[in-house]
Amino acid sequence: MISVAGNDDTALLCAIAREAGALAMTFFRNQPKSWPKGETSIVSEADFEVDRLLAARLLAARPDYGWLSEETADNNERLTRKRVFVVDPIDGTRGFLNGSNEWTISLAIVEEGRPIAAALFAPALGTMFEATAGGGANRDGLPLRVSERTEVEGANLAGSNRLVRDVFAASSIQLEYHGFVPSLAYRIALVAAGVVDVAIARRGAYDWDIAAADLLVHEAGGRLADLDGRPPRYNELERRHPVLLAAKPELGDAMAELVARADAVGPN
Repeated sequence: MISVAGNDDTALLCAIAREAGALAMTFFRNQPKSWPKGETSIVSEADFEVDRLLAARLLAARPDYGWLSEETADNNERLTRKRVFVVDPIDGTRGFLNGSNEWTISLAIVEEGRPIAAALFAPALGTMFEATAGGGANRDGLPLRVSERTEVEGANLAGSNRLVRDVFAASSIQLEYHGFVPSLAYRIALVAAGVVDVAIARRGAYDWDIAAADLLVHEAGGRLADLDGRPPRYNELERRHPVLLAAKPELGDAMAELVARADAVGPN
């Protein structure tokens, strides 16, 4: 049975994701200011503006929920809350700045370590993915289902160029490469949609990169899990995750050995 609160939370996430998407589009292909972040990442003024809007709208609607966002300084207060917003204002910032359409606003609500509501909006594509725990996953109102493929032979993969190259090198069987998708969340959502058979996240993905897409895949009949088949836990002290595979469970199990051999390290 799906709780009314769960449905209401998903509706809230979708509504605010659309509002945030409209704001992000005012910066898209309009040369927003940007700055290096860490050794390999980049952040833009659009990320910060969207983060401020999301925090204002979502926390006003659910003041008792905690907050974890890529662009907000973290603190342990979130660990005391029953439910927590897990937010990536713009997932795929580098693609966003390069003019790619494949960037997303990724919003999830986590309870007891797992996502219970999710909205993943791709404003430049006009596409909304949504899911409620126990209630299925949809894209633009149509139900999602993962690919029925269970064997590795001929599987279509999405991941970083380097990691997919290494997986191909570790395998003697025929595999297909979907091509690089700047947004990790969107990459995983393509598995939920049955467009991609397997999506791979390198070691080091954060909660906000994957929480919303995790629920999409789960509700579409798939699984996001580490190489031992364990699903991620969210809103813990450690926000980063090991190598993860999104796929139909049987296919994920079959792919795990190949990916382990590919020495999957480094950023997504």
